[in-house]
Amino acid sequence: SENIFNFTELFFSLNLLLGQMTDLIYTEKELVQSLKEYIKAEESKLDAVKSWANKLDVLTRASTLDPEGYLAHPVNAYKLMKRLNTEWSELESLVLQDPSDGFISNMTVHRQYFPDQEDEKGAAKALMRLQDTYKLDSESFARGKLPGMHHNAILTVDDCYDMGKTAYNEADYYHAVLWMQQALRQMDAEEEHVVSKADVLDYLSYSVYQMGDLPRAIELTRRLVAIDSSHQRAGGNLRYFEKLLSKQLNELNQEGQEPATEEPIQLGTYKRPKDYLPEREIYEALCRGEGVKMTTERRSRLYCRYHDGNRNPRLLLQPMKEEDEWDSPHIVRYLNALSDQEIEKIKELAKPRLARATVRDPITGILTTANYRVSKSAWLEGEEDPVIERVNQRIEDITGLTTQTAELLQIANYGVGGQYEPHFDFSRKEEPDAFKTLGTGNRVATFLNYMSDVEAGGATVFPDFGAAIYPKKGTAVFWYNLFRSGEGDYRTRHAACPVLVGSKWVSNKWIHERGQEFRRPCGLTEVD
Repeated sequence: SENIFNFTELFFSLNLLLGQMTDLIYTEKELVQSLKEYIKAEESKLDAVKSWANKLDVLTRASTLDPEGYLAHPVNAYKLMKRLNTEWSELESLVLQDPSDGFISNMTVHRQYFPDQEDEKGAAKALMRLQDTYKLDSESFARGKLPGMHHNAILTVDDCYDMGKTAYNEADYYHAVLWMQQALRQMDAEEEHVVSKADVLDYLSYSVYQMGDLPRAIELTRRLVAIDSSHQRAGGNLRYFEKLLSKQLNELNQEGQEPATEEPIQLGTYKRPKDYLPEREIYEALCRGEGVKMTTERRSRLYCRYHDGNRNPRLLLQPMKEEDEWDSPHIVRYLNALSDQEIEKIKELAKPRLARATVRDPITGILTTANYRVSKSAWLEGEEDPVIERVNQRIEDITGLTTQTAELLQIANYGVGGQYEPHFDFSRKEEPDAFKTLGTGNRVATFLNYMSDVEAGGATVFPDFGAAIYPKKGTAVFWYNLFRSGEGDYRTRHAACPVLVGSKWVSNKWIHERGQEFRRPCGLTEVD
């Protein structure tokens, strides 16, 4: 159900489809093999040149001992002419021969599919997003200590520095501090590195200053000056920081400089800056499984049952297993909504056309990419394959609502760090033209199929009433976005939490008002 209409931008983050990234793994393997072949060719070439050099070294030693006597032998005279005329030319050709041609050609073919600088920046921001949402410190990432992980992945000093620099270049000093501090911590532990400690301290001290911690900024800048007294900015920064701190102390009628704490900068040392999302803390807590308002009393009102779609012929012999996920608003989950074979076919159809997911600009009404929605999506028509037609029919049978006026089946993939922040599926009064071109009215209901399990993260959460629904392959969840009166149910504002480990596949069916007049008649009050 992950779709939206308004919100200001978060940090830009480009999400690579996990399937595409696995293709890159095999591409890299092929390039490594090509590199090995290039090395082997270079070694073979070098061995041939060495052989020439050794042979010629023996000849020149003998010839230079007695040049005239050596050339007195006609065979030696002939061979000298032959060597200089023919063999040295062959040696020249050998030296000029470039075994790298095959490797370079292979690189050129694959380079067009390589991630670019924006992709790398997006991946760095995805790690920071996961860091914030799941309260993971930089050391946990650097040491590969993540929940649900099956493979160890270590971040080096230089990796941490690059992470910090990405944040710094975006004026995100909060994360710049965390990652530069981690780079410094690993550097102080004498781990190998290319970046200089002076560079790390330069970025770290200024970022700490931007976070308002002048005593620590001064202490770090002093360390920088001690390492590199000729640093072009350090001396000036130090004098500026000291003057600023002195002024602040005078205004507070305090004497002397406050000592900087010796504690390393951890997650929580500085308060994370507020952003545009009012329910940020509630949303992220739900993603971590905290603050879920599932009480004993509420649980007692939840049931499971067999659902035959009001004796729908297609569900009589094999009714759906329906479970209540929440009582009000009523959210239900259907088990075995999709088979493994159907899921694989849907993914097969969707993969070639997956593209960056878009949202509708609230001002222009034009679909565009946004940084609070990080996923890739594709739209599939029922006519494309019997499986899609069957899925559409099943949704209609289960819900009792017509899908003739529904949107196409949307397939979405959320890779690591992929998310969709809190949003409404329906259009509000301030966006009256959101679905005008469709001519089918507002989105009355959402049917969301989970097409994969997710090792960690990726829950669908509802911040308004504190619910968290976790992906389970083959199941589907369903809720109404509008009351029977046609008014929007603002409690259904929801979000797709960032995927911490794994890949989340879903398919959405947004069902519209038109055609439901006799299937879901209007109510008499606003909240019917």
